[in-house]
Amino acid sequence: MDRDILERMLNHSTEERVLVREGQGLDQEELARTLKALADPSRLSIFNMLMEGVQCNCEIAERLGFSLSLISHHLRVLHEVGLVQSERDAQDARWIYHSIDREGLARLNAAMTALLDANRIQPRLPSCGPSSCKTC
Repeated sequence: MDRDILERMLNHSTEERVLVREGQGLDQEELARTLKALADPSRLSIFNMLMEGVQCNCEIAERLGFSLSLISHHLRVLHEVGLVQSERDAQDARWIYHSIDREGLARLNAAMTALLDANRIQPRLPSCGPSSCKTC
């Protein structure tokens, strides 16, 4: 394929982009763990609820129909990947309020923005094909 045609098809910028810049986002391993945590539909539902604001276990349980122990499990996973923070009630420590960790959300947002940046797509001709590949 002609390189000019390929470049027009991709409508790209030739500048190189880095997936994760130092001090921003998540490295690939952290990003994979975070996406794995969010890939569970129950955790994604809880995360989505927390994006609406602070929630306690009972509010999440009532809205999603989950047991308190299951909610605690999912919140722990989201906490371990840095997306959720929790705070006990100052007057009654049995009550725990959960919210999105804004710094964790910012890191995920930066990593996903970099990962899905269409300007990263570069023109490239495959190094193999019917006339040059000896292993296919």
